[in-house]
Amino acid sequence: MNDTIAAIATPSGSGGIGVIRISGPEARDIAAQIFFRTRKGTTRTGLLASHRVYHGYVRDKADIIDEVLLIPMHGPRSYTAEDVVEIQAHSGPIVLKQILELVLSKGARLSEPGEFTKRAFLHQRIDLTQAEAVADIINARSASALKFAASQNMGVLKEEIQSLRDKLVYLLSSVEVCIDFPDDAADLDVTAQGTKILDTVITRCKAFIQQHEDACFLKEGIRIAICGKPNVGKSSLMNRLLTKEKSIVTAMPGTTRDPIQEAVNMNGMPFVITDTAGIHDTDDLVEIIGIERAKDHIKDADLVLFMVEPGTVLSDREFQKMVPTDKKLILVTNKIDLVQDPNKKEKPGSPPMPKLPDACKKMPGIQVSALHDRGITQLREKIVYLCVQNLTMEGSAVIPNLRHKNALTRALGFLSSAKENIQNREPEETLAIDLKNSIDSLGTITGETASVDILDTIFNNFCIGK
Repeated sequence: MNDTIAAIATPSGSGGIGVIRISGPEARDIAAQIFFRTRKGTTRTGLLASHRVYHGYVRDKADIIDEVLLIPMHGPRSYTAEDVVEIQAHSGPIVLKQILELVLSKGARLSEPGEFTKRAFLHQRIDLTQAEAVADIINARSASALKFAASQNMGVLKEEIQSLRDKLVYLLSSVEVCIDFPDDAADLDVTAQGTKILDTVITRCKAFIQQHEDACFLKEGIRIAICGKPNVGKSSLMNRLLTKEKSIVTAMPGTTRDPIQEAVNMNGMPFVITDTAGIHDTDDLVEIIGIERAKDHIKDADLVLFMVEPGTVLSDREFQKMVPTDKKLILVTNKIDLVQDPNKKEKPGSPPMPKLPDACKKMPGIQVSALHDRGITQLREKIVYLCVQNLTMEGSAVIPNLRHKNALTRALGFLSSAKENIQNREPEETLAIDLKNSIDSLGTITGETASVDILDTIFNNFCIGK
């Protein structure tokens, strides 16, 4: 914490602007040694006003490296709550590397991954949920994910968790009064008061966990598997949904043997679509392996697009071998152009519509022609509707984070035990232990009781310069 750190804060490559960030007690002194203002020449330490933009040049002795803008930010009014200087130069790997090496030669050291954000956390400018939200903002894969990450970055989750901890701390203080001063605590009704507080906190923790389950797709994407028999048009459909040629399409059955996976954004929601091998009976070893992998993807999918074509005849047994009955399914009848023209008039001599088991008839269905791009827009709308129709994430403080969920689950276990202790009139000492453990579990979310290992794991996943 006493070191001055520096790093390039922008992605590698050529561009309009590249930023070198310096943070620590020597940040302004180092900047003064290498920055020369356009009109006033050499910069003296401390003469640059905070939060102002200065134009000038970075020099290595007499050699000008680049024309830059320099922004000093005096602590604690900075990202890290330390003295920070940002140098905005032209973005190019050579120029940024030379400026960084010059800064390091003046006494700074190269920052570790996430060290700027870690210092902001250690200086208590942000809590751990806000620090994690920084990474979530950078890695957001959809507008919805960005929205929730931004709200968490503003401290919404921090306030919610702190409110729950305050309620438990208040209850714990009452319990400890009963333990330490039993004669003076005769009028305290810990049973009624404790049950009410615990019910409130338990209900909120369960809601947080449910919101995590509902919205986990915001980070990872909703997993969609396209499955069916060989040559029903699975690869063509995937290409239409992606609006690009990702899967190889041929008239030969069994072209797709390994699952092909790609991320796509539909209506602001992230999806991961997998084109699987056609499921059928075969003696080909390679096809058997591909079919087993297809079944694994179908099992893990959040939504399955079960594809058939005109003329298909499918028994209950065949259907059950292809798709688990507990899955959320959409029946996609492809190649509808063989049966109907664009005006939905039946073509003479066309193949019959599929004959499917009763289980398929109960599924939401749609008719498409992947070849002629018919029904694809309606299919996208149906996919989004089925996946998000029951979500109530407005006003939620939760961005899906497995670490948060695990901490809430641990807290919920201790809270349930505490409630049982009250109902069974167990000794106050036992109740106090459960309350302390639940308070500590919630504290790991905001970082107040997080271990060094947790902090290292979180910040090591950041990029250098953030």
